[in-house]
Amino acid sequence: MTLLTEAVRAGASPQELERAEPPREYTAAYIQAEDARMFDGVADRDVRKSLRVGEVPMPELAPDEVLVAVMASAVNYNTVWSAMFEPIPTFRFLKQFAAQGGWAERHDLPYHVIGSDGAGVVVRAGSGVRRWRIGDHVLMSCVQPDDQEPATHADGMLGADQRIWGFETNFGGLAHYAVVRASQLIPKPAHLTWEEAACNPLCAGTAYRMLVGERGARFKQGDVVLVWGAAGGLGAYAVQFVKNGGGIPVGVVSSPEKAAAARRLGCDVVVDRREIGLDDRTADDPRAVVEVGKRLGSVIRREVGEDPHVVFEHVGRATFGVSVFVVRRGGTVVTCGSSTGYQHGYDNRYLWMKLKRIIGSHAANLQEQWEVNRLISLGRIMPTLSEVYPLEEIGEAARSVQTNRHIGKVGVLCLASAPGQGVTDPGLRAELGEARLNPLRTPATA
Repeated sequence: MTLLTEAVRAGASPQELERAEPPREYTAAYIQAEDARMFDGVADRDVRKSLRVGEVPMPELAPDEVLVAVMASAVNYNTVWSAMFEPIPTFRFLKQFAAQGGWAERHDLPYHVIGSDGAGVVVRAGSGVRRWRIGDHVLMSCVQPDDQEPATHADGMLGADQRIWGFETNFGGLAHYAVVRASQLIPKPAHLTWEEAACNPLCAGTAYRMLVGERGARFKQGDVVLVWGAAGGLGAYAVQFVKNGGGIPVGVVSSPEKAAAARRLGCDVVVDRREIGLDDRTADDPRAVVEVGKRLGSVIRREVGEDPHVVFEHVGRATFGVSVFVVRRGGTVVTCGSSTGYQHGYDNRYLWMKLKRIIGSHAANLQEQWEVNRLISLGRIMPTLSEVYPLEEIGEAARSVQTNRHIGKVGVLCLASAPGQGVTDPGLRAELGEARLNPLRTPATA
């Protein structure tokens, strides 16, 4: 009997995939519970030391789940958090999930297969799956909602038992196979390669909800939007959504190379953080926060004539005080993360006396993910892929994100044998052109 992995790699038909035998074990990137304290007292929590690649048992499918043969995945910052065992080891999430009983008990294991992005082929479907079939080319949203919670039906992100797949659940996307709920699936854009498609869902969906979605900042045409980390995974999509929606993106970056990347994405104004004197110590001194804010505001007014309407925040402690200061009277700071620290300090007078708003945002619901995917499928928003690693080198891939050496998204090949595979609409791809499709990749790697 043909093995399923061989059939997937050979581009087998749905009928052939259904007849092929699934493996009992599969290759995955994972962390181990026994390593959770390995970085105690260590200054540099080097994720290359904790990330492992090896064989893990194939889990059984629940009725509402599908098994996806993962062709490509991507590194997110939660990959780094998982491998650093910060802010807490993810095994605590798995135990909390398993406490629900039933199918959730599978997730409490001494290893955690991580990864919250992925593109691949549906190869098995549970008995309760109705809208997806074996052979479908799909993306996987990182959000695993609980459809039995009332709040979920108002917004998939509001349910208290909503979880981030591959971070708060097991069987994630940095592997040859992944287990996801059918409610996480999105059609793969036909003109993209596996690795280009895999890099989009988590960061593009998060940025869309923050800026465009009805529960985010809801920027409008002509708005000035300040984007921290404009050449990073989140920022690179934020810049595109602002530009595509008629706004004026102003990006802050940390190097000339990243400044050039931000301009290629459409940034009207790019500011090097060194130009405004922002460093790791700024947040510790309230006066320094104000001085940096004044310098940044002066640059923005000089270039576009007014203060920002919206600040796109995800950096956290290092920038949050400046964000609250620099946004205009009545403006909005929207935040989805804190890669430099969760304890934020800011002068509340600038918030309450100038009628500013802070909005918390987290990932994206399935409707928002489909809206993003439509824009990508139309060629309005481009992948932000910059580098591609094989799964066996996940440690190096994650380290590049941990140390902020990367630009845009770092892709990982799983079952795909080489970059460039998976395109089923070569006509649209040719119409858009390779350079436009890969704004953050060099000609040698595009």
